[in-house]
Amino acid sequence: MSTTTSHTPPESDGQPEAAVGPDTRAGRLIHNEGTTEIPVHLLFRDDPTSVKVPLKPAVVGRRQGTGELPRLRRTAPVRARPLPEIDPDLAERPARVLPGLAGVLAGVCGLIGWLVTSWWVGLLPPLATRALRLPAWAGAGLGPAQWAAYVGAAALGVAGFGGLARGQAGRAWMLGLFGRYRGTVRRTGLLWMNPLLLRRPVDVRLRHWRSEAMPAADSDGVGLRVVVLVVWRVRDTARAVLGVEDHETYLRECVEAALARVPVEHAGGTRGGTAAAGDALTRLVAAETAPVGLEVFSVQPLRVEYAPEVAGAMHRRRIAQLDARQRAGMLGSVVDSVEDTVTRLTVRGLVDLDDYERKVLVRDLTVAFCAGRGAPS
Repeated sequence: MSTTTSHTPPESDGQPEAAVGPDTRAGRLIHNEGTTEIPVHLLFRDDPTSVKVPLKPAVVGRRQGTGELPRLRRTAPVRARPLPEIDPDLAERPARVLPGLAGVLAGVCGLIGWLVTSWWVGLLPPLATRALRLPAWAGAGLGPAQWAAYVGAAALGVAGFGGLARGQAGRAWMLGLFGRYRGTVRRTGLLWMNPLLLRRPVDVRLRHWRSEAMPAADSDGVGLRVVVLVVWRVRDTARAVLGVEDHETYLRECVEAALARVPVEHAGGTRGGTAAAGDALTRLVAAETAPVGLEVFSVQPLRVEYAPEVAGAMHRRRIAQLDARQRAGMLGSVVDSVEDTVTRLTVRGLVDLDDYERKVLVRDLTVAFCAGRGAPS
């Protein structure tokens, strides 16, 4: 059976179209943007091998003979989220401190100077004079020199004892003067710092934070409640304390924002489960908290459960899936058992069955095996 089609030339803009012979006629094409260009006459031919026309790779939306360039299919570029910008000059640097022994010596010298000045003025009690084995002295009275000695001794003692601080492992002191950052002290032991500097303790130990149940979603958009464990520490004290208002609150909000962007699966999921979600969350949170001086090592989901509004429906769905899987496994084992039994009976020549008797035997064995496997143990 053959089918003929008439080709009607397209309308032109008033200009005659050149006559085309039967051998040189260009076939009308149906343009397939996804795969190839298919000539119309190939759709209605009788013999698949009678006409051999090579199929050319398709281009998106090009019309033959018009000189039009192919229109490429463009996709919008994926833009990464801009990270927060912090002042580049705001970075942690070590502060200048002295060993604690220097402060102790300065304080002792100030105390000794105050006692000597009091003896000089004559205000030191006789009992203290005898205890310190100082010579008897009537006293020179309070004059400008004595007041200057008092002020100097008091200033030396206050500066010596007031600048003492204790550095602990895992703790750092961030120093500032009149609102200006002066450095960070990470040394341990007894230290002496400028008593005029404002000190702020910063915890730089390795810390972990167990979140409350946060909203999330799986790959299908089903609402979840996820509890995550975040392991982190402060890497740059200047940016963590001065770059944001509260770096702990900022970390919690970054984790919550990452959970809204990364799909989370239950353990044993087809897309990697909680391990794959934890890796994605770790990379995302670490990239967003690095500019503020925080170093995130791990963000791992600890507990994943469905949201209360969908928990009942998803529980029934999982029970149905488990039941269907159990039924499919039981049916497969029953079919294998029936096939093995019939084959062994036939091969050993114990029974000689025709088609009807074989069907009856298979039916009875299937019912018996299903009843036996479905009975409670």
